[in-house]
Amino acid sequence: MKILDSNILIYSLGDAFRYLRPLILEQDTFVSEITRLEVLGFHGLSKSEEVYFTEMFLEVQMLVIDFPIIDKAIRIRRTHKMKLGDSIVAASALVHGLQLYTRNTSDFLKIPGLNVVNPIL
Repeated sequence: MKILDSNILIYSLGDAFRYLRPLILEQDTFVSEITRLEVLGFHGLSKSEEVYFTEMFLEVQMLVIDFPIIDKAIRIRRTHKMKLGDSIVAASALVHGLQLYTRNTSDFLKIPGLNVVNPIL
């Protein structure tokens, strides 16, 4: 089971990375609510990009940001000086026992127990 970082969703929009699209829709794939906020909240999003991502978020399984995730994210941020969104995604992966799929593996490798995968070929 896996959770996807925002960058995997963003890359999937491009034709060169269309092979990521089936990965997003796999039964064992999750996305954090913070990822939805990061992607759809981007100020430079075009209308076609907004449609693509909105439809994708309707299909993918969303993980709610609950107290255990927030508590874990707080510890991660304090220990590793990590950005808010990244700390919530990492905490979500740890709390739910998920692999974290991201292109930015170096942002997460310092977190003990976090299984990080780069699916970009």
